[in-house]
Amino acid sequence: TVAEPPVDPGAARDVRPGLMERADLAAYRAVVRKPTHVPYRGMDVYGMPPSSSGGATIGEALDILGNFRLDARDPVTALHYYLEASKLAYADRGRYLGDADKVRVPLDELLSAGFARERACLIKPDRAAPAPVAPGSPDGRYEPCVPPGTQTRALAFEGPQTTHLVVADKWGNVASYTVSIEQFGGSGITVPGRGFLLNNELTDFSFQPPAPGQAPDPNLPGPHKRPRSSMSPTLVLEDGRPKLALGTPGGSTIITTVLQILMNRIDLGMDLPAALNAPRATQRNTPLVYAEQPFLDRYGRDLAARGHRLEVFPGPPAGVIGAATALEFLRPGLVQAVAEPVRRGGGSALVVHPAR
Repeated sequence: TVAEPPVDPGAARDVRPGLMERADLAAYRAVVRKPTHVPYRGMDVYGMPPSSSGGATIGEALDILGNFRLDARDPVTALHYYLEASKLAYADRGRYLGDADKVRVPLDELLSAGFARERACLIKPDRAAPAPVAPGSPDGRYEPCVPPGTQTRALAFEGPQTTHLVVADKWGNVASYTVSIEQFGGSGITVPGRGFLLNNELTDFSFQPPAPGQAPDPNLPGPHKRPRSSMSPTLVLEDGRPKLALGTPGGSTIITTVLQILMNRIDLGMDLPAALNAPRATQRNTPLVYAEQPFLDRYGRDLAARGHRLEVFPGPPAGVIGAATALEFLRPGLVQAVAEPVRRGGGSALVVHPAR
């Protein structure tokens, strides 16, 4: 199908044959990798390792937030710290994260307490730092504070056509699963007689070479290299047992959506349905903070007073960030399943034996 893509005779689209061969499929291996892990507020948060940037970026942001007291009585300050931690973590994402089989990813240092403290000291409680900010230096030599440098990297395009699900069984096993075909309709090609779409995940690579004098981009394309994604299936354990499982589609907003839900649930005391339903904003080390309209209505003026520049998230779909699903183990044998009540028409959350 890739070599001879089916095309409607009346279509005007220029469809070029691809280079994939059966031998490529035969040579493919699903690689088992050690998940990322950070402790947070007495819990253990596990995520997807590189080549996904999800676990590392969420983990670093949580490490940074762990240096601050987040109080439900002062949500504006909590959201300010959330946006600033996201900004810093995304700067490091762009500089250091790629396929760990092909580039050096300093994952242990990115998720270290020393690096998080060094990054946290750049955050001012009453003023947002102008974005984009520079990446840090996860080199194991950390000072109480370091001035930001000059190298920045633009946010690459990342498609939103991703699916996420979570599931648990009666024995307490739990899975958090994310799969993506990248852009709307993936490559636009359906395999005849098979009924599934082919993806176009190669667009997850960076295609703009670094400017002269700029640090190398770890996400440039290369042979046998996996592109960087933002997929963030996340598991949270408490006392060694599953507590939360969550994830979402949304391209590069996946990371901030999962991070904000975790903050809502763990720090701000929301129950899980409220944590998912709360209005969202995403800061990915860009000059503008993009947010849903209810977020702007509720927090926009106060955050703007701290220097954040906010606009409505352009989508797609317009004005909506993410489409999360999650579950929480309320006690042994009792699991709460939660999906979006409104976003994208609402999601699906089901249990075998409903209980109230």
